[in-house]
Amino acid sequence: MIKKAGLRPIDVVRRRELKVLGLSDDASDGQLIKAMVENPDLLQRPIVEVGERAVLARPAEKALELINT
Repeated sequence: MIKKAGLRPIDVVRRRELKVLGLSDDASDGQLIKAMVENPDLLQRPIVEVGERAVLARPAEKALELINT
């Protein structure tokens, strides 16, 4: 869904928690995905998917825009 939304893993992580885990903004996509699997709270939510499109619904209006298109 991250790819479907046109985002990279760094775009959907909570930066504060990332630093707590000892990772930086320069971490590889693979490192970030692994960290998200091991620490689900690292992932920002919600990611909303409708058909072939998805968005990180921050702010919530982004989800409404996707649903209403």
